[in-house]
Amino acid sequence: MGQTNGTENSDAYTVVVFRGSSAKPLRFNFHRKLVSKLLIVGSIFVLANILVIAHYVIRTGEVWELSSYRQEAMSAREQTGEFSSSIDDLKKRLTSMKEVNQRLRVMLGIEPPKAGDMTNGRGGIDAPLPDGDTFPATEKSYKNGAGAQPSSSVETSQSSPSGQASQSADSGNLTEQEKIALIKDGIVWLSKEAAIQEQSLEELSLAAEQKSSRWAATPSIWPVKGWVTSGFGPRVSPFTEKPAWHDGLDIGAAANAPVQASAQGRVTAVGFDPKLGNLVKVDHGFGIETLYGHLAKALVKEGQRVKRGDVVGLVGSTGLATGPHLHYMVKANGQALDPVKYILE
Repeated sequence: MGQTNGTENSDAYTVVVFRGSSAKPLRFNFHRKLVSKLLIVGSIFVLANILVIAHYVIRTGEVWELSSYRQEAMSAREQTGEFSSSIDDLKKRLTSMKEVNQRLRVMLGIEPPKAGDMTNGRGGIDAPLPDGDTFPATEKSYKNGAGAQPSSSVETSQSSPSGQASQSADSGNLTEQEKIALIKDGIVWLSKEAAIQEQSLEELSLAAEQKSSRWAATPSIWPVKGWVTSGFGPRVSPFTEKPAWHDGLDIGAAANAPVQASAQGRVTAVGFDPKLGNLVKVDHGFGIETLYGHLAKALVKEGQRVKRGDVVGLVGSTGLATGPHLHYMVKANGQALDPVKYILE
């Protein structure tokens, strides 16, 4: 306690500073109320600084967290767009698969073709034949085999399911919630369609197994690469120049070009015919038979088993012919049919 005029002062604090053994000490008196006020102000200042620092730390953390949320939101938006595009792509693929499955179901006989089937669409205006004839006035040749197509082609169009393609095109104008709802709808559609296609593929697999032998025995390829010089049906005979019925397909090709069996089967005849020249007949079973005429040479023997693609002879002009070509005939239960209907490639 400090003292003033020999009397103890209880209202002040005295600080004594000793500067050495010989120097007079320094005394400082501070009023008690002043010290209390300074302590209070200092405490408030320290507390304020602590609050400011704590607030700064909290706000800094919130800024970092907000920045992280923004980055996550941008990443989620990009992923949502990519996911939506992937769903649209899967929808298109499933739609294409559905069309292929439908064709295979028709080809395998699981269900008959429906009215307006896209593989049998025809139209146009019918006009009478010139001079009232019952045969085509002209015949156009077309190339088959490498780099060629038959006289008609099938075009298919894909439509986006439930208008999803148009919605995807305008996805830039949709909100995030709308995009998420669209994606959920797409996932539901994919789930249902995938289940349907899975069941359809199981049916197709079973039918294919049951009919694999029938497929192997069904003519399905061009026996030789060349040009169709005379189709199946009515034509003008190149020998008599009169209307005649042509029971096969004449395919012009280079002499000695290889002639392939169009399906597996057993050779039932190898011989010579005055009109068809050197010929080979193959029995494919199920009532189906093919004939290859005007051969320069037969390369198989009667009774021999052949597979689809095996060479049975060489193109020639033997018999009644105007030049090297193959006369290709397909019969089902003894009736000649248009071979083009059996060619799948």
